[in-house]
Amino acid sequence: MTGFGSATAEDDRLSVQAEIRTVNNRYLKISTRYPDFYAKLGSQIEKLLRAGITRGTVNLTLRIDHLNRTSDYLLDEQVVQNYWGQLKQLTEECHLPLPDKLDSLLSLPGAVIDNDSRTHTPESDWPLIEQAIQGALSELTEFRTKEGESAQADLQTSNQTISQQLEVVKQKAPQVVTSYRDRLHQRLTDLLKDQEVELDPDSLIREVSLFADRCDINEEISRLTCHLEQFETILNSDTSQGKKLEFLVQEMFREINTIGSKANDVEISHAVIEMKLAVEKIRENVQNVE
Repeated sequence: MTGFGSATAEDDRLSVQAEIRTVNNRYLKISTRYPDFYAKLGSQIEKLLRAGITRGTVNLTLRIDHLNRTSDYLLDEQVVQNYWGQLKQLTEECHLPLPDKLDSLLSLPGAVIDNDSRTHTPESDWPLIEQAIQGALSELTEFRTKEGESAQADLQTSNQTISQQLEVVKQKAPQVVTSYRDRLHQRLTDLLKDQEVELDPDSLIREVSLFADRCDINEEISRLTCHLEQFETILNSDTSQGKKLEFLVQEMFREINTIGSKANDVEISHAVIEMKLAVEKIRENVQNVE
């Protein structure tokens, strides 16, 4: 489900701003951005996100600022000297001139260090980071709850549409065989009346019976009715049910498709089209349900 949440946590030394954005996804996919200094907290951050979100593509951004610092960065002379020694050796072997600037060396890992990193560790900053992420998750949950209420209303409307069209199918289905029998009887009577041949009732009954077997949709109607009831129950559940709803949508579409292929009737075909359109709407909205 799409959503956004942000929060800031501060103390006298550190300011942490957390932003979480989510978009629809059948599965849970997490992407995070934060300073390299906090890389070892990656598993804790992901665990925290997984506890609050079960589906969707999740993007977390952490902005961490150190307050009242005296000097932002320090040069690690030992690391820079090591880089310089390697560069000097390489240029001699390749017969190339040494660069007259150190810009490229200073951009290498470890050449410049955060001055505050000498007085604190990722672990010591974790409580404040956790607080900011929890705050962002709370705001995200509130955002997604409002969006979920709207999605739930749309899902219920589509579910009711299918139920209404299924009632049309239920009422029309018993008439299909009778209508076919009457049409077939009339057609055969018209064909045979000038040929002095009598219509064999047994043959007519046999043909109508075969047709009735081919177009019998009672089982499909029963299963689809059951799926609709399950869908309504799951939709009103308080727990995470997105994947169950996805499965039910697939089953509902299968039953509706079978009804459409079996039922040899214009009104039923129209009802099937309406049900398929409603199922497609449900399929889109279910992506918003955890």
